[in-house]
Amino acid sequence: MSEKQYKVRAARCDHRASEEEVYQTLRRITDPLTRSWEKIEKAKKVVIKFNMMKLQKDIVYFEGRRQELVDDAVCRSVLRLLKEHTTAKLVAADTNGYTPDGVATGNINYEPYLKEFGVEFVDSNLPPFSTYRVPGGGFMFDQYKLSACFADADAVVSVAKMKNHLFMGVTLCMKNLFGLTPMLMPEGRVRTYFHHAIRLSYVLPDLGKITNPCLNIIDALTGQWGREWGGQGRVGDALIAGDQITATDACAATLMGHDPASDWPTPPFRRDRNHLLVAAQGGFGTVDLNEIDFASEVKAPLAEFNSEEMDPPAIMATVRQTACEQGLLYRDRMKEMVDRYRGDFIYMQDGEVVWNGPDPSHLRSHREFSGKKPGSALWLKLVDPEEREGERFRTYEECLAGMPA
Repeated sequence: MSEKQYKVRAARCDHRASEEEVYQTLRRITDPLTRSWEKIEKAKKVVIKFNMMKLQKDIVYFEGRRQELVDDAVCRSVLRLLKEHTTAKLVAADTNGYTPDGVATGNINYEPYLKEFGVEFVDSNLPPFSTYRVPGGGFMFDQYKLSACFADADAVVSVAKMKNHLFMGVTLCMKNLFGLTPMLMPEGRVRTYFHHAIRLSYVLPDLGKITNPCLNIIDALTGQWGREWGGQGRVGDALIAGDQITATDACAATLMGHDPASDWPTPPFRRDRNHLLVAAQGGFGTVDLNEIDFASEVKAPLAEFNSEEMDPPAIMATVRQTACEQGLLYRDRMKEMVDRYRGDFIYMQDGEVVWNGPDPSHLRSHREFSGKKPGSALWLKLVDPEEREGERFRTYEECLAGMPA
């Protein structure tokens, strides 16, 4: 019998366990991931993305563990494992979206652990940057500007928390990568550019293809129901690891009690498409557990998980439809837009440009800016005559075609 292409392991680990027990459990579930370790052991440079960026004063705890972020014991255990497997340079990368200047220095709550294990920190909001083309073509854009630290990285590791997410349904190892996108102007994009109706479901698989983490770890000692920030704590008593990001997240979503092959508007994917399914349908990993060498000591559901309903389904259907329509209107009127708004960002709503300027970062949220039209999407776009980012407008056509009448 031939070996399956993807391997995921899940183990029980009590949320009250000692750090040594956490480490031993992680070691046990990562030992079988030979493809992961072969790549890491050959590497000269490994970049790690922890889901841990938050101001120290805002860290939430539940049952003695970090509720919304990767727990300290998991962080230190991952670094210990990496140090045992490789002599490569270890780099942790992340962005800070919690202070006006957006600078991470002085705001990294896990900095003591990085220093303890000799891990360099790279602020992904700050230059130098590199432009990365999505291998095989993008789902949403053909290229992205990210920190230059990935240009010479031989391996990437994603370490995430088990949580629901208002927009994406679940936030696991793939959603964790969104924290790598620079959001400081002029080099970056405001978060609303990618964190946008329609776009985000496709941007996440793009980031997954660019970075392609070979080791994916999910802290499910505790987790969070409802939303990514400010939800309800859950005890999961588990740790999960896999060698491919889509497959790992599909197994984790299953352990949350969700169907990883389901799609909008099926909960928890209430607001937009299932990014894991998008990735799998595009040939990047799988959400079919029959295609995964998945062994688990724990059974689903680990706890009660679901996303909150923020807007009625009918409103979200209209938001998604109108977002697609604005994108296609821009495509059809691109010459006119370039003539009038060259180099600016524009917000389109109901077929009209309702704002334009060089920097949309001072604007408030889409929800507030949309005024009395909550069901009419605001679509944000950089008017670049060369369209260097290579937006895939066909995605909007496909989404419209897939929407129920």
